[in-house]
Amino acid sequence: MALRVLHVATGNVGRIALSQLIEDPRFELAGLVVSNPKKVGRDAGELAGLDTVTGVAATDDLDAALAARPDCTVYCALGETRLFEALADIQKILASGSNVVASSPVPLIYPWGLLPDRMIDPVEDACRTGGTSLFTTGVDPGWVNDLLPFAIASTCQRVERVVCSEIADYATYDGGPVMFDFMGFGRPLDDLPRMFKPGILAASWGVSLRMMARGFGFELDDITEWYEREPAPEAFDVAAGHIPAGGVAAMRLKICGVAGGKEVLVIDHTTRLRGDLRPDWPQPAQDGGSYRLEITGEPSYRVDVCPTSAKGDHNYAAIAAGAGRIVNAIPDVVAAPPGLRTPLDLPFNTARGVFATALTR
Repeated sequence: MALRVLHVATGNVGRIALSQLIEDPRFELAGLVVSNPKKVGRDAGELAGLDTVTGVAATDDLDAALAARPDCTVYCALGETRLFEALADIQKILASGSNVVASSPVPLIYPWGLLPDRMIDPVEDACRTGGTSLFTTGVDPGWVNDLLPFAIASTCQRVERVVCSEIADYATYDGGPVMFDFMGFGRPLDDLPRMFKPGILAASWGVSLRMMARGFGFELDDITEWYEREPAPEAFDVAAGHIPAGGVAAMRLKICGVAGGKEVLVIDHTTRLRGDLRPDWPQPAQDGGSYRLEITGEPSYRVDVCPTSAKGDHNYAAIAAGAGRIVNAIPDVVAAPPGLRTPLDLPFNTARGVFATALTR
């Protein structure tokens, strides 16, 4: 029997996740919640960019949608700029009896050691009230920092250092609130955005570092952060908007997990809005962008992951990977004991059933 799923938000991630929910026979779309008044009343198939008419009309009333008693809710609303509102939504959904898989807020990937108990306890209480589970994930932070390192490291006799990298050109990514408000692209170098305030990098990616450490069986002594930014030599436009001359047009950042005085777990991001900027920084393995895992040990590895898509470029493919990760986890999250779940709690293989759509055509 198909699992009945409520979907929340149709932005960059949500639209792709919604299309899978509609086309995947493992799921039945039980409702759709949006925040944009212009989307209210429109069919879910249209908002997913499909020709399919689902008969499910979008609403802006979360309570009314939850009255349909879905088995699970896919939550893809923005969390970076509305943390407390997103937490309130998720707690309401969990307490109603619906499990949740989510792309945000990022701290819920692994909140222990980051969020105070007063923010974690209400989420756990909501899970107990509703008898439900929550699983939050993405790309990076997400599967690049958990599935990939654990899979490759499981073949090693010993591991000394793990580096997870994203190397990407964001020129075609149209997520304005994330790029301009959170990351600070286009701003003068002396205008620090929220992402580069002290402690925010360590908080944002520390969830993955702490979870990796736990998965490998040790604790981190410290998490350090470093960044460098490059201004635009002249003005130019990208999908999300305008980059003035002198505004930030490329950035590199590192978040390092320290144990025994050594940087043993590293997340390294190089993000450009033009491919010719800072050629001395890491370069992707394919045009546009790729992910890279480097393990120093015995044996050592360098693994380049190059996502592509028939529907878009490398940025679309990366977002689709994050959307697929949360949707494919739905059956295991529904089956999991109540509580806040991480990749360390779920079966390693959440890909069961992904061939179903192709095999039934």
